[in-house]
Amino acid sequence: MNDNFRSGFIAIIGRPNVGKSTFLNHVLGQKIAIMSDKPQTTRNKIQGVYTTERSQFVFIDTPGIHKPKHKLGDFMVQSSINTLNEVDMIMFMVNAKEGFGKGDQFIIDKLQNVDQPIFLIINKIDEVHPDELLPLISLYKDKLEFSEIIPISALNGNNVNHLLDVMEGYLPEGPQFYPEDQITDHPERFIISELIREKVLHHTREEIPHSIAVVIEGIQPEEDSDMINVQAMIIVERSSQKGIIIGKQGQMLRQIGTEARKDIESLLGSKVYLELWVKVQKDWRNRMTHLKDFGYNEDEY
Repeated sequence: MNDNFRSGFIAIIGRPNVGKSTFLNHVLGQKIAIMSDKPQTTRNKIQGVYTTERSQFVFIDTPGIHKPKHKLGDFMVQSSINTLNEVDMIMFMVNAKEGFGKGDQFIIDKLQNVDQPIFLIINKIDEVHPDELLPLISLYKDKLEFSEIIPISALNGNNVNHLLDVMEGYLPEGPQFYPEDQITDHPERFIISELIREKVLHHTREEIPHSIAVVIEGIQPEEDSDMINVQAMIIVERSSQKGIIIGKQGQMLRQIGTEARKDIESLLGSKVYLELWVKVQKDWRNRMTHLKDFGYNEDEY
């Protein structure tokens, strides 16, 4: 490692559905954060690690900041806000297509007292005409003094390398926190649960998304085989939601399982036998005991 090695922790914040997880997955070249067209899909701080010869970026993909409607929502928003005081740099990501909104003002208000460098990242530039960008940049510049303003398309990778080069200049000199081949500090169990949850979100209707959690019951290698057995429980709040996820003659659950298994096999580099169950836990999002059981541990934040 060279003497001038740089490293730092970078929070990615923004309204729900601005492309934070898409950006993280693009930079890492592997899916560790789930992507969905439904907002508020990220619930925990995902640490993604990107290492070059000269530097190491430790990205924290926070839950989208929004006005909370229940205890799970409170947890998600507080998790994001707490992150701002723990990092070396902040990426405030906005959606070029949606433009400035009340949610952005809520975040800007939280950023007023932050000393760290703040980058304004205008994402999804592939979805707007270039002429629309300048007025948008001007609008945000009037709201807060940003260290840098950089437009990108996380989906297509446009300008992402330039963004990383600029960010590297802001990283403090420091040690390599993680081995160069490590891309996340989350255990495989967590990522597997997120991959399953992503498939549920993709295939179900509007009433499902924030009423589900996925709990991994077991991961066991089979003896004398390269097969890994994974058992997972999908938790919902109502019996009607259980019916939707299982589907007619179990068809929906099979589809979810088939697609999740492919992603899990890619993650583990091994054949996987995936068993899924669906269980009703009424009103779990408002019960702190259930939140802790399902991995939302407020003591960590």
